[in-house]
Amino acid sequence: MSKLIGVSMSRQGLLMLSLTGILFMSSCSLISNERRIRISEYVDKMKAGWVGQMVGVGWGGPTEFNWQGAIIPEDRIPSWTPEMVNQFGQDDIYVEMTFLRTLEQYGFDVSIRQAGIDFANSRYMLWHANKAGRDNLRAGIAPPYSGHPQFNSHADDIDYQIEADYAGLIAPGLPQVVIDLGEKFGRLMNYGDGLYGGQFVAGMYAAAFFESDIQKIIRAGMACIPAGSLYHQTISDVLTWH
Repeated sequence: MSKLIGVSMSRQGLLMLSLTGILFMSSCSLISNERRIRISEYVDKMKAGWVGQMVGVGWGGPTEFNWQGAIIPEDRIPSWTPEMVNQFGQDDIYVEMTFLRTLEQYGFDVSIRQAGIDFANSRYMLWHANKAGRDNLRAGIAPPYSGHPQFNSHADDIDYQIEADYAGLIAPGLPQVVIDLGEKFGRLMNYGDGLYGGQFVAGMYAAAFFESDIQKIIRAGMACIPAGSLYHQTISDVLTWH
């Protein structure tokens, strides 16, 4: 019989170890509403999630900044080629590797201070909120102030939103874990709607392991952010108009 998540297993890399740890530590997992997923199914969906975000980054990359405030004309959408999936050189992808490495080394109880140290020590190219946050950390402005608008003029940019996929992929059906990870890693560079965008996206990833209805997945992501936030209100409007 296939193993279920939560059963002890041999090391299969960071994500599998992390998942097992979460399921044992999470206060969200009450017996009355416990949900289970077979390890083989989790691995398959997790891999699909990583491929999906790389495909999205690769396919959409050539259009970045070209149609601000406008819908891309259908005849200008790039043609997809399989080679586009190799996106290790994009900040949407490589910043997540730093977060995952921190979790691998220190576990889910890692302090925001340690998360900040690891992010400050990264050497890859960054822009906007990510760069401002890392510059602040290197200048001695500790988190969460490194992402606060008082010190970071890009605090509500989409930086954590484009790199929050990891949180949902290692927290299937565990929205509180998604929220908590955002409070540690998202606040290194973002604040307010800049943070909420990432928690929303990660919340949808977490929900998608157990749900296939798109509207329900979106609402699960919305449940991870404050109802009074502009981000929440924006998504609510889109659902109303759709």
